[in-house]
Amino acid sequence: MNELRQHNNKKILLVSNAFYPEISPRSYRATELAKEFCRQGHSVVVISKFRDFDYAEFLDKFPILLKMWSKPKFPAIPQFKSKPFSLISRFLSRILLLLFEYPGIEDMLKVKKKLNDENGYDLMISFAVPYPVHWGVAWSRSRKHRIAGTWVADCGDPYMGDVLDSFRKPFYFSFFEKNFCKKADIITIPIESAKPAYYKEFHAKIKIIPQGFEFNLDNSPKELPKSDCINFAYAGSFLPGARDPKKFMECLIRVNQSFKFYVFTNKPETLTEYETALQNKLIISGYIPRHELMKVLTGMNFLVNFDNNTLLNSPSKLIDYAIVKRPVLNVTNNFDEADLYQFMRGDFSRQMVLPDPEMYHISNISKRFLEVL
Repeated sequence: MNELRQHNNKKILLVSNAFYPEISPRSYRATELAKEFCRQGHSVVVISKFRDFDYAEFLDKFPILLKMWSKPKFPAIPQFKSKPFSLISRFLSRILLLLFEYPGIEDMLKVKKKLNDENGYDLMISFAVPYPVHWGVAWSRSRKHRIAGTWVADCGDPYMGDVLDSFRKPFYFSFFEKNFCKKADIITIPIESAKPAYYKEFHAKIKIIPQGFEFNLDNSPKELPKSDCINFAYAGSFLPGARDPKKFMECLIRVNQSFKFYVFTNKPETLTEYETALQNKLIISGYIPRHELMKVLTGMNFLVNFDNNTLLNSPSKLIDYAIVKRPVLNVTNNFDEADLYQFMRGDFSRQMVLPDPEMYHISNISKRFLEVL
């Protein structure tokens, strides 16, 4: 039996800018797969960016070989608090990102250099965003230097086909996208509806593999004690014109009922103008570790999702929402204020329909990646 298990064990390389302990969808994607492959007995190597973090405890629990590329050499755009200079720095950051994918473009160089001495893997999975990670892998991979028998380019959100950004990517970046799509054996995306955002000539390579997490499959909805105060929460970022909270927040100001709205976001400034009107009814926090967030979400009467208003992108937070099994109020551009009052009364008949969370369990997700072999 041991000989059979060793024969089935694979040598797997994961290449990702984001990794534990970073709090982001791509970090969860790479970290959860690395941990699960380890649990299955595979040999796992992770290549990621440099972090000043003590990995001793993590690597003691999960025997992953972690290799980090060097610190960035490209200078960061200075951030200022005073208004004239802050506007200039934000404008400069935006222009450099749009025209040159700066500073993320450096990942392409770092990944290329780091992969020069890597070879002999059964499976290599690279993760985007940022997309320069894929570009670096494509640059390094050739007929003589395959690195792995199978290369899977995992894409969280579309790049050239992205519709959430206010500006479309410059045409010359299509070369980089087509190059990595051509060299990759498999392209994985989280949802079927995002397929049109990728070049048609590569659709045959695309497989749908959603985000995956480790959790208790027997998890059942939590019975909440009765209270006059309604608690609900949102966890995630905001995007102008897409995940826009304005209409919803203005509606909350008019609610004459006891409630607390908990928001966990990396853009707290989006809600600053509502803090005075809502006072202690609005509790804003930065991102917190996922295991802590899940405990908070489980205790909510319902959860809020600000919809992307496009079929090309689906926020990974919906997976956590499905796992904790709380009703979800989906706020679209056509949000009806009556829906909020319905939820406040405990009527969840119009709640957002989410898939069975079992499909997101990491044991099932890891199998789907290994099936490509």
